Amino acid sequence: MNTLVLLLLCTALLACGYTFYGRWLCKQWGVDETNKTPTPAHTMTDGMDYVPAKAPVLMGHHFSSVAGAGPITGPIAASIFGWLPVTLWVLIGGIFFGGVHDFGALIASIRHKGQSIGEIIDINMSRRAKVLFTVFTYLTIILVVAAFGAIVASTFGAVMKDGVIDVAASQTQASVAMVSMLFIAVAVVFGFFVYQKHCSMSVTTVLGICAIVLCLVLGMNWHPLYFSTTTWMYIVGLYIAVASVTPVWILLQPRDYLSSFLLYAMLIVAFVGVIGAHPDINPESFPAFTGFAIETKNGMQYLFPILFTTVACGAISGFHSLVSSGTTSKQLDKESDARPIAYGSMLLECVLAILTLCAIAYARETGHTKGVTDIFAGGIAAMAASIPGLDGLEHIMYTLLVLTYSAFCLTSLDTATRVGRFMFQELWLKPGQTVDDITGGWKKLLVNPYVATVITVILGIGLGMNGFQKIWGIFGAANQLLAGLGLLAICTWLGNAGRNNKMFMFPMAFMTVVTISSLVIIVRNQLAIIAAGGADWGPYAQVILGVLLTVLAIVLVVEGIATLRHPKKDTAVQEVNG
Repeated sequence: MNTLVLLLLCTALLACGYTFYGRWLCKQWGVDETNKTPTPAHTMTDGMDYVPAKAPVLMGHHFSSVAGAGPITGPIAASIFGWLPVTLWVLIGGIFFGGVHDFGALIASIRHKGQSIGEIIDINMSRRAKVLFTVFTYLTIILVVAAFGAIVASTFGAVMKDGVIDVAASQTQASVAMVSMLFIAVAVVFGFFVYQKHCSMSVTTVLGICAIVLCLVLGMNWHPLYFSTTTWMYIVGLYIAVASVTPVWILLQPRDYLSSFLLYAMLIVAFVGVIGAHPDINPESFPAFTGFAIETKNGMQYLFPILFTTVACGAISGFHSLVSSGTTSKQLDKESDARPIAYGSMLLECVLAILTLCAIAYARETGHTKGVTDIFAGGIAAMAASIPGLDGLEHIMYTLLVLTYSAFCLTSLDTATRVGRFMFQELWLKPGQTVDDITGGWKKLLVNPYVATVITVILGIGLGMNGFQKIWGIFGAANQLLAGLGLLAICTWLGNAGRNNKMFMFPMAFMTVVTISSLVIIVRNQLAIIAAGGADWGPYAQVILGVLLTVLAIVLVVEGIATLRHPKKDTAVQEVNG
């Protein structure tokens, strides 16, 4: 198979999915494409979280936040099964699972005052289901903050040699860190001129892109920030704390919007590389299919369910529903923007996942096999550099791709922190309540945005600095359980509202089976490690969490089925009609 043929074929199929299936979903769910129904961003504007954003700005925020490193790391990890199973799951999952999940979560949220999936469960299922779901989701967010915080800090952190920073070996890390810091400053200035001075979006965008280029040039030639990974963890913790409580127009919207141009540039570089080099996939180094069971250094790996929990972003990811219903729904300017922002971003991730497969194929031929970053950045940069006239730009493109990978992680990190703050606040609210409805008492303290943020950051960064890797093995299953429960929540809401929810039935059932199967395997493997003796706290924690998540899944599925069989038509008809 030629990589260019694979890329063009997959892109065409995804475009057809967006055009035809996405349009059909709009009709089934009653999406107001005439834009006569005001969104929560307008009806509940507060200048803090509820702020209308122009479609390109919100698209940049949403895509930057949901993509993270997932569309890159997932396909690389799952490539042990061959490129064909990954490709099929990306296409089928993206169009019929992930796109429906993300788009549905956004529409459901704007019908519920821009609140989260937990609130939707509260109104459409039960209070107990909401509490169980919210606690689980919040703990998952803490793990996301821990992992992404550690990834960003390690990307920025200087190389240590005998306890001393090795400046010569830390040039790339310092450069990426400097560009990222300059990026934040540019974003604040951009937000000020767009939202306070009401400058032309097109003019400020051009100036913003010029500023990005200047940041890249400056950061690659002047990078004095040589700090240890630990120091960067503290700095990142401070940054996400500020980002969580800062009005979205100051930092979140403009930084993610400008970051999106880095991501688009990465996609363009990758497309140029594949088009220019168009290498064939070597069946010896990267076969189409290697088998349903693969022996690795970590033991036997089974295509089912591992493929479906490993390739999450790029197919379906539970974290996406938290972004759709956490930050994006509070900034959606009009309902007609929902399909390109939610469904479109999901399918754009699918394209990135396919590009990653092309990068893997070329990286294995050129020796770029030293970790995820080197496989992706090295493979893409090497393909682009093979084009006549671009051979001298390989190092620059490699650095750009590493920086973009870091930008993915950083945008997901600050969004995750803000979503974690929302989830913590909503845990203490009754159905239909907002934070402003709490007037006093201990609940008033707990729903305070600063208190909720500090708790979230301390837990997340603390775990990131103290062994989150020991329980990271369960994250894939937890994330896909979140996806299954998100599908369940949206399905029950549509059922209560009398709308067609059949497009959720199979994805919901499939992801539930995948999750429970994965959890059973995890628990079995960790029990084997414990039985062998000498296990630290990690295997014990994974066993406990695995059992608890399995019970949670069963309880919520039972409640969901009961709701689907006996819809609560008095609870949600109003929401679906705006």
